Amino acid sequence: MTVRTVELPQLWMPYPLRVNPCLPALRQESESWAREMGMLGGGEGPSVRGSIWTGSAFHAMTVDQLTAWTLPDASLADLRLNHRFNIWALAWDDYFAAAFKQTGDLAGAQAFTARLHTFLRPEPGSRLPEPTNAVEKGIADLQQSLFPPRLAHWRHEFNRALAKYIDAGVEELANSRSGRIPHLIDYAPFRRESFAAHTALYSVELATGGRIPERIRHHRTVRALLDAFMDFMGLANDVASFEREVHEEHDVNNLVLVVGTSLAISLHDAVPAALNLVNARLRDFEHLRQQALPQLVRRSGLQPAERAELETWLQGACSFLSGLHAWYTGAPRYTSADHT
Repeated sequence: MTVRTVELPQLWMPYPLRVNPCLPALRQESESWAREMGMLGGGEGPSVRGSIWTGSAFHAMTVDQLTAWTLPDASLADLRLNHRFNIWALAWDDYFAAAFKQTGDLAGAQAFTARLHTFLRPEPGSRLPEPTNAVEKGIADLQQSLFPPRLAHWRHEFNRALAKYIDAGVEELANSRSGRIPHLIDYAPFRRESFAAHTALYSVELATGGRIPERIRHHRTVRALLDAFMDFMGLANDVASFEREVHEEHDVNNLVLVVGTSLAISLHDAVPAALNLVNARLRDFEHLRQQALPQLVRRSGLQPAERAELETWLQGACSFLSGLHAWYTGAPRYTSADHT
């Protein structure tokens, strides 16, 4: 059973796709930062030493579309910043897979990850080590620009999310080496970390300027809504990348395998079951957004300005999910066997 046997549009998406009008400008400069960081080799042949992608492999990922589809309301400057973060996250993913997952080098992965932690310094002006590879160079560069004054409150939370993201890679590798498939009950919260889903809250705020008001941010209803929001991202990605991860990379950290093992069903039955689970989490998000959250807003006595800001953020979150859905169901990274 492969993912191409399943009609991916079965992934439910009630929100229309909107495209940022700055996409042409972003496309023109799409590879400049990746090349500057050493992630991108020259020409179409084998990558130069230390680079992660060839030019053709990089363009096949259509990271510019991913960014413009998920953040349709962002300014060009904010779009460019999030685009660089998206490139870095994919660079880390592909580098880690090639250097450690494919070789089973757990000790090397642990050393690489421990060193990468030293670049996640939450204090402004912290002195960072000298980068020794493209992944380190990319995150060192991003640390200088990710937290302008209006987003300074994100510095600690964002870097904590990145720390969990890179640590999850080591745990995934340990699972694959031992053949341990995670249990469904444990997998969803772990997938939020291994997908860096917590950083998406920052991306929506970056693009829209809207924020979740502090007085309800930690309420159970809001936490449930954010969990459902983040679950769709990583779990839908698992369905879209099932063939590549399971059949080609021999990865055990995938929702389809998790559902099949946890429920003791065949892969043939696990694929639609996983799809149904992803759709259910999006229905949870929509119910909380439309039904439970308005009740909380009324009870909490939010001011009109706070309500407007919350609605702006929620609309940005819906657009973010719609853009991810479009990328999962249309990007060559998921629909073609040709990938890095």
